[in-house]
Amino acid sequence: MKKFNTSGPNIPERHYTITRTKLIQEGISLVQEDRYFTIWAPRQTGKSTYFGQLAIELEKQDYKVAQISFEGYIKTSLTTFIKEFIYQLNNSWNTKFVGTELTEIFNEISRIKDKKYVLIIDEVEELNPEYFGTFLHSIRRVYYSRLTHCLKSVILVGVKNIVGVINDNASPFNITDNLDIPYFTVEEVHELLLQHKNETGQIFIKKVKEKIIQITANQPGLVNGFAKKLVENNPNKKEIDYDDYLKVEEWYLTEAIDKNFSNILNKAKIERNFVERLLFTDDEIPFIIDRESIKLLYTNGLIKKDKYGFVAFWVPFYKKRLYNAFYPYTNGEQHQISRTIYAPDYLSEIGELKIEKLIGTYKDYVKRRGFKVYMQKDKNGNYKSLKESALIYSFETYISATMQELNGKIYREANTGLGKSDMIINIANKEFLIETKVYYSPGKFIKGQDQLAYYCKSLGLKKGIYLVFCPTDIYYPDVVKEETKNIENIEIITYLIKYDETKW
Repeated sequence: MKKFNTSGPNIPERHYTITRTKLIQEGISLVQEDRYFTIWAPRQTGKSTYFGQLAIELEKQDYKVAQISFEGYIKTSLTTFIKEFIYQLNNSWNTKFVGTELTEIFNEISRIKDKKYVLIIDEVEELNPEYFGTFLHSIRRVYYSRLTHCLKSVILVGVKNIVGVINDNASPFNITDNLDIPYFTVEEVHELLLQHKNETGQIFIKKVKEKIIQITANQPGLVNGFAKKLVENNPNKKEIDYDDYLKVEEWYLTEAIDKNFSNILNKAKIERNFVERLLFTDDEIPFIIDRESIKLLYTNGLIKKDKYGFVAFWVPFYKKRLYNAFYPYTNGEQHQISRTIYAPDYLSEIGELKIEKLIGTYKDYVKRRGFKVYMQKDKNGNYKSLKESALIYSFETYISATMQELNGKIYREANTGLGKSDMIINIANKEFLIETKVYYSPGKFIKGQDQLAYYCKSLGLKKGIYLVFCPTDIYYPDVVKEETKNIENIEIITYLIKYDETKW
């Protein structure tokens, strides 16, 4: 029986596999044009599976393909590297190269006239920097005479934008010769899950498929990861349902050790203030790749350029985990909150949540406690987190304590929007969405209400709570007020949480 693969290239005989026909043809066309090009993308995008498929198709067209990985070569001596490099080439191309210098190897390659060779190098940025430049110059020398010898194409594959590292005036790898490996399309995700259904008869219900697509943004590694865990958790179920999905999402958010996210978290910590601006403010930041913060987070798969040209989170799963990772230790604050909550006071006679009561007691809590307890400090006692994060984490702590006392459920939604936190509250199997954000302008305030209504509608919910933190020392137009509005048949209830910035 086949499985969903989460490690290394897919083996079609063992793994559910998407054949990316159009993308493979693009690669073949570049090789047929004798192009030397790059493939770069963050991890878990399916690069290894892709160039493995490309190699198979090129072999059918009488190319001989050598696939080599430079992973682990960062400190390897030149002598050891050359021996291994020659071994890999001879093994793949059935050649008999010898030599102790890179120049000798590429000279031998340039003397072969009656063959068509392709060299694919994965993890190219892992090559020892002491001779990385020499290696690239050796490729450059044979590039100019490629029409007269066997090495028709060299493909460099990496997780960083290696064009910026290797590009110079004479480089064969110019910025236009990069083949993008996009995430799955929605259709490809459905096809992958259909392969499992056809083999096992087990069905992912429609809502589960939609949630997988939403939280992973169709990243191949995560799509396979969620599907694999769902199947492992439910081996004997005919249908994998929404409750099954929520358990897996909770596991991924709180327990799973995901090496790719660990790398992203490390990079996010380096640019913490920038990432918190994206998490907790409405700042629209132009996407400019030459800005170091943007380049670092983009090349590691955390952010992307949206359709308006601004920075946006790429994968909602990573955004959710960053919320959790940056959440401050609050010295038992949630326990203190729980002491004040008597569950019957918050429920109506038919068991529905009294949202007015909840917000009212939270306002009282804010007056008593403020927000400083939610701001993290570095070892020198300086605040290292944005004040906007403290506002939102304050409410999340309060609502979490309340839900525990009321036996309710709370889980974060996968909205990729910036500057806000979206939570679905489930009390007695009735759900509504709460959105918390910080006030910036009347226009953004109104736009937020409309967006919340749209989002509720897309989730099939009838009610949305719009909670906006408003500093007390500014003038507010009449439109900024607490009210209940009906927007496209969705009930939107707006609450304002006033706070004094001067007493922060």
